[in-house]
Amino acid sequence: MVKKAELRKKYKALRHKLDPKDIEECSLAIANQLLKLPIWNYSFYHIYLSIQELKEINTEYILNILSGKDKHIVISRSNFKTGTMVNFLLTDNTVIKKNSRGIPEPVDGIEIENTTINVVFVPLLAFDRVGHRVGYGKGFYDQFLGTCNPEVLKIGLSFFEAEDAIEDLNPNDIKLNYCVTPHTVYAF
Repeated sequence: MVKKAELRKKYKALRHKLDPKDIEECSLAIANQLLKLPIWNYSFYHIYLSIQELKEINTEYILNILSGKDKHIVISRSNFKTGTMVNFLLTDNTVIKKNSRGIPEPVDGIEIENTTINVVFVPLLAFDRVGHRVGYGKGFYDQFLGTCNPEVLKIGLSFFEAEDAIEDLNPNDIKLNYCVTPHTVYAF
């Protein structure tokens, strides 16, 4: 079992070693793996916009799939004072700007209630074999997921495979239903 702080350090370092070609190939492989999941009969899909500087998975491929399937795409804006996210429908008119922390976010738009969302693609640094995840440590997604419908599908996206177990779990940590890597679909 490994502590979250150690996992954050390890996976940030592993990501840092990835070159742009690896990121693109792995991101495309993850998007293709998602097509195998039984998740495409819903309407509202929440997805994060990638922070390229942190070498996150390029979610453009998933956005293209969602758009091609005529799904309602929901993106968020973070409030770092309250640790909350406000969610907006992504439309052709949505203006996206990077915030002070380099996160691409909608400036404004049509607000979507958290309980309306059916599927959430969750960013993470690491995850374990039973569906626990390690994010950046601010708790935004755990708080957000806690306000969604209990039936919402939570799908982690990772360049790397599962750890055996995460040691220092917290009662507010919300488990994933799936985690998708370039080579494996984990169902929890």
